[in-house]
Amino acid sequence: MRKLVVSFFIIYIVTSLSFNVGCQETFNVFDYGAVGDGQNNDSEAFLKAWNALCVAKGTPTLVVPKEKTFLLQPTKFSGPCKSNDSIHVEILGKIVAPNTPQEWKECEKESWLLFSEVNNLIINGNETGVINGNGSPWWREALRFFKCNDLRLSGLTHVDSPKGHVSIVNCTNVIVSDLHIIAPDDSKNTDGIDIIMSRHVNIHDCIIGTGDDCIAINNGSVHVNVTNIVCGPGHGISVGSIGEEGAYETVAEVHVRNCTFNGTMNGARIKTWPGGSGYARNISFEKIKLIGAKNPIIIDQNYCNGKHHCGDSTWSSSAVEVSNVTYYDIQGTMADDQAIIFDCSKNADDTLACLNIVMKQINITSIDPETEISVLCKNVNGTIDATSPNVHCLQARTSTIVADSPDASSPDPNAYSF
Repeated sequence: MRKLVVSFFIIYIVTSLSFNVGCQETFNVFDYGAVGDGQNNDSEAFLKAWNALCVAKGTPTLVVPKEKTFLLQPTKFSGPCKSNDSIHVEILGKIVAPNTPQEWKECEKESWLLFSEVNNLIINGNETGVINGNGSPWWREALRFFKCNDLRLSGLTHVDSPKGHVSIVNCTNVIVSDLHIIAPDDSKNTDGIDIIMSRHVNIHDCIIGTGDDCIAINNGSVHVNVTNIVCGPGHGISVGSIGEEGAYETVAEVHVRNCTFNGTMNGARIKTWPGGSGYARNISFEKIKLIGAKNPIIIDQNYCNGKHHCGDSTWSSSAVEVSNVTYYDIQGTMADDQAIIFDCSKNADDTLACLNIVMKQINITSIDPETEISVLCKNVNGTIDATSPNVHCLQARTSTIVADSPDASSPDPNAYSF
């Protein structure tokens, strides 16, 4: 009798497992009419596959097969979907945008590929997936996520976005990893990853080379961790810009660690518009390696993005407060003559707008031994500890911290060229 009971129990388990596996439906875009030759428009096939996936239960998976190229017009993948589990998208092949503006059927779109209100979304490229924006004729964001909570994005190569490569807007609990983002260093506004109005975002182990910010952390973002990033070319990892046209905007709890800036315009950067209000606070840049960065450390409270006399507006009597910023263990070389720039403002009541700036164990040298290194220091207070070059406007303190050993898991910046 005991053997009979055990047999029934085993059969029950096997049947249950088979049922669960059966709930993991796969939706291959080829089954919905995709051609995959890079010439025919596969947008409709992708949407049909997505719509079928979105009403499925279990853990459905949309598959974009490898070794094929799929041409897509601006496409929106909308939720919410019915599944209570995670929704998977496996991009194993290449997705490309149209080549010319004449082929773009919906030019009013702000983005090329948009995932909207899809929770528990997991997108994986498994190192073969490519998203190519054919960027030079365009002015659009390539891949945009809007209100996608519990998002996971990994293993993709992003090439030549028309504008920003990856945009994360109004999302909570996001992990981005193992991306390779590539655009020419003279391509305008091609940010690698933009974070806007999002919380609890973790970005790690990515290689990003673009014509603008490698990562930009913008208004409304809080609890953002950036780790093991190789950035270059590009404009560095930036908090901001925030406060344009007098806006009240905020960013807080941003921590950048174990990153390399290789030939970048900037390194650790905070930028706010004159006349704005709000705050950028509780920010740290730690264990940073510099290889010929032009402006390794910069706080710019007079950022105008190329606009002339923007500080002369009616909003110019206020400033976004930048406070509680720590720079710790930043080492390497620079390619210009100003290693540290603190171009800070005052408020209308004559109070400083850059407060409690802490610098510990900084050593920045020039790639040219003949270059005399300088520091710009305006309207800022804080402390320095074992910092070279000397930041004359900050108060010196005695060192009590021993630097950690380098993290062996960091990507090798010399192993890649852009």
